[in-house]
Amino acid sequence: MFSFNAVNKTKFELLSKIRYPDDLRRLPIDQLPQVCQELRDDIIEEVSVNPGHFASSLGVVELTVALHYVFDTPHDRLVWDVGHQAYGHKILTGRRDTFSTNRKLHGLRPFPSPEESEYDTFTCGHASNSISAALGMAVAAKKTGHPERHVVAVIGDGAMSCGLAFEGLNNVSSTPNDLLIILNDNDMSIDRAVGGMEKYLLNLDTNETYNKLRFMASQWLRAKGLMNDERRKGIIRLNNAIKSAISHQQNIFEGMNIRYFGPFDGHDVKEVVRILTQLKDMRGPKLLHLHTVKGKGYKPAEEQATIWHAPGKFDPATGERIVTDCSHEPLKFQDVFGKTLVELAEQNPRIVGVTPAMPTGCSMNILMDAMPDRAFDVGIAEGHAVTFSAGMAKDGLQPFCNIYSAFAQRAYDNIIHDTAILNLPVVLCLDRAGIVGEDGPTHHGAFDMAALRPIPNLTIASPMDEHELRRLMYTAQLPDKGTFVIRYPRGRGTCLDWHCPFEEITVGTGRRLRDGHDVALLSIGPIGKEVEKAIGMIQAERPDNAPTIAHYDMRFLKPMDERLLEEAGQKFQRIITVEDGVRNGGFGTAVLEWMEDHHYYPKIVRLGLPDRFVEHGTVPELYRITGLDAEGICHAVSEIIL
Repeated sequence: MFSFNAVNKTKFELLSKIRYPDDLRRLPIDQLPQVCQELRDDIIEEVSVNPGHFASSLGVVELTVALHYVFDTPHDRLVWDVGHQAYGHKILTGRRDTFSTNRKLHGLRPFPSPEESEYDTFTCGHASNSISAALGMAVAAKKTGHPERHVVAVIGDGAMSCGLAFEGLNNVSSTPNDLLIILNDNDMSIDRAVGGMEKYLLNLDTNETYNKLRFMASQWLRAKGLMNDERRKGIIRLNNAIKSAISHQQNIFEGMNIRYFGPFDGHDVKEVVRILTQLKDMRGPKLLHLHTVKGKGYKPAEEQATIWHAPGKFDPATGERIVTDCSHEPLKFQDVFGKTLVELAEQNPRIVGVTPAMPTGCSMNILMDAMPDRAFDVGIAEGHAVTFSAGMAKDGLQPFCNIYSAFAQRAYDNIIHDTAILNLPVVLCLDRAGIVGEDGPTHHGAFDMAALRPIPNLTIASPMDEHELRRLMYTAQLPDKGTFVIRYPRGRGTCLDWHCPFEEITVGTGRRLRDGHDVALLSIGPIGKEVEKAIGMIQAERPDNAPTIAHYDMRFLKPMDERLLEEAGQKFQRIITVEDGVRNGGFGTAVLEWMEDHHYYPKIVRLGLPDRFVEHGTVPELYRITGLDAEGICHAVSEIIL
């Protein structure tokens, strides 16, 4: 048992009086530690019964309070990176009373969004965009008559390893701006952060007394009229050279003419307020380096930050996670992938695994544990993950590169330019394809089929179940298969006996699962299970005069099974395509194009995700509102037959 202040929400002495940051700023600074404790307790209490991202938000409680205390939000801009650390921010900005709806259908969004609150300045769901976006806002402030506006980018959770962050830093260094970048350094992403940048930050240090003296000197020079921008840059370069010579340490940020301060304790709220107040009106770009602990203030989360990144429901008093016994349920698709990859790697010494900072999320950790020298976590760097894989493939290895579908969007050029052009033997495993649920529009794997379908040399497949996943993985690593994309969903499959024998699947072949005469349903991937349910419902409702429905699991988006398409085109005047991806440009569009090109003209209805960003909610809820659940498919069958 450990300490937890299980206090009723209405009895939080200070937090209950804070509706917006203006209320926070009226408090004396000595009360801020109590505000932090109450805010931390409120997050623990809320997330224990309404699951979401947990440890990251606990780690920035003090920083969140200090930022809203020092800066005039929302006029001043706070740009959060990733967004899963922003629960405290939401609670302090008018959403405490509705926070229980977080991540629920029609409730608060899972990540900050300007469509929800003026305090949310930018979309955050994918890592490392904060510096670039904040720099844009800083430039816009000067050019639109708001030179007094302060802009702050908060980046952390491993996001500094992404190339976009460095692109932003490079531009910050050469563009006139007064941007403040706060590096929330907790040595974590979801799993333990990796790479040279993380090791560099771990060892980076600057004497606090030196920082204070330098700041006081700059204020004195400016007051005497001896400091302009050119002199300031020259003095910074001189300071950097002297400091590097004395400390025997190079500072990458100061090497880019970005003033560096830190590292400081990110959990001393009064000290953070003092530092932010000093930096607030300092001219030029600057970076504040704060050390924080992911899960701070909740011992289980501090000790196992990866598990407590998004722990599900738990008992706040004991720290016991409320985990349903799933021993008699099918495995998650990701675990079937992870276990199958180890089996294949045991048979094929050329196989290696690559993941951009998601070893636990995609179950690449299974290979990492079994064969640590054959699995690579490259950090939050999706584009690099693909090109790194392509480089290994070029010289004889067989990489399985596993990326969440929504994050693979960041590697589109790398897939085309570095992989597909040479048709290199890289297996791109797109986890979380299709609707993912409560993480919402930034995380739905909606666009991969439509985006990848036009690219030459790609084979694109989607397994209907876990057996098909294993067979496709086996097929993809056989000789001369080129660049092979396998997309599969988040969550559990349907096969208790998932461990089937390996068999090669002929590329470009699908399966006729049911015969029929009235209408043909063509599906790709696990959404075919909803098609099967729908057919069963129709037969149960109309046992004597139900329409006979054929069901084809097409399995491959590219190349498509032309034999099955020709059969459907010749036999049926009514065809419905079903896909868990955007309808525009995806699987259904491919079927339409093939039918037109081969002079078949059945009536075709395409079911898929609409031409809008689908909100957050449970997968069944989102299937229902997009017409992809069994009832929606039944309705489409009824409509096309009438």
